[in-house]
Amino acid sequence: MSDRERKGREYPEVTLAIIAGGRGERLGGVAKGLLEVEGRTVVERVLGLGRLFGDVLLVANDAAPYVRFGVRTVADVVRGRGAPGGVHAALVGAETEWVLAVACDMPFVSEAAVRVLLDARTPEVDAVGFRVAGRVEPLLALYRKTLAGPWGETLRTREPSLRQLLSGSRTKLLPEAALRAVDAELRAVISVNTPGDAVRHGATLPPTPSPTGRGPG
Repeated sequence: MSDRERKGREYPEVTLAIIAGGRGERLGGVAKGLLEVEGRTVVERVLGLGRLFGDVLLVANDAAPYVRFGVRTVADVVRGRGAPGGVHAALVGAETEWVLAVACDMPFVSEAAVRVLLDARTPEVDAVGFRVAGRVEPLLALYRKTLAGPWGETLRTREPSLRQLLSGSRTKLLPEAALRAVDAELRAVISVNTPGDAVRHGATLPPTPSPTGRGPG
């Protein structure tokens, strides 16, 4: 994206990063971002938010399933660290001050929910997220790019969770009520991780890759 295009966006200082680094083992090894809900893949649904932001990228160690979306893809810098490694890769790859991280298995993330996070930023914080049902939601959250350095050092020596990384950073956690004010059923933080989740939320599984890497003939 050119500087001119970036400046024309509502939030030019923010990159939308779709975290799609892993395979859905509980869903038969499919690329979870290709789950379809209401006729569109989850990736397509999240990409709909991209019009707000200065840049968009996708984090995936295997970029092949996502080539058709034409989105810049980055791989983990520190391998084998799961979601924390994915968010770190987004921070390293971003060219903006802030990164909005969204998991590739969250089909109902809404513009309204995202705006709550964006509006909660202050100069004193480096991350903004929701606390829902007593738990931090780190894969619908905002991160300042400057976290890339210290988090990278930590990830190279330890295997912390995202919640542990956030606990050691200047983090603002918004109460569940802040999300419910714009999303009464908390749909924005629903993730599809199991076949039961897929049925419950109307998600259709993409074809499972064959051992040869080819789809059904």
